[in-house]
Amino acid sequence: MSRTCLVVDDSRVIRKVARRILEANGFTVTEAADGQEALATCREALPDCVLLDWNMPVLDGIGFLRSLRREFGPDNPPVVFCTTENDLSHIEQAMTAGAQEYIMKPFDEDILIGKLSQAGLA
Repeated sequence: MSRTCLVVDDSRVIRKVARRILEANGFTVTEAADGQEALATCREALPDCVLLDWNMPVLDGIGFLRSLRREFGPDNPPVVFCTTENDLSHIEQAMTAGAQEYIMKPFDEDILIGKLSQAGLA
C-alpha cells in the first residue's frame, strides 16, 4: 500500500521537486498552495504525512499546523516542516505546535527521505 503525502507550499517549483522525490520513493502525492487549501484537503482525506512550508499566503504553515492539531489530534498526520526559516525560535515554535521533523530549503532526496524515515514514514 502506497503512503500518501500532502505537499503544502506556495511555490509550484518546490511542490514539483518534492512530488518527484516522494513519488520516486513510493508515495502518492497531493498538493496545496496554502494552509487553507491544505486543511480542506485533510478534511476530505487525511494524508499519511504532510510536508509543510512556513511562509504562505492566506494561512501560513504554523497556522495550518495549529488548526490541523486542533482538529485531528497531536500526532496524526505527522508533519515535516520544510522552510527557509532556520533560526531556533522558528524551529521551537514548529515543534511546540506539533511538527515531528524540520528540514531546511533547499533540500534534496537524501535529506527529505532521511527525515521521513526518522519520522517512521519512509
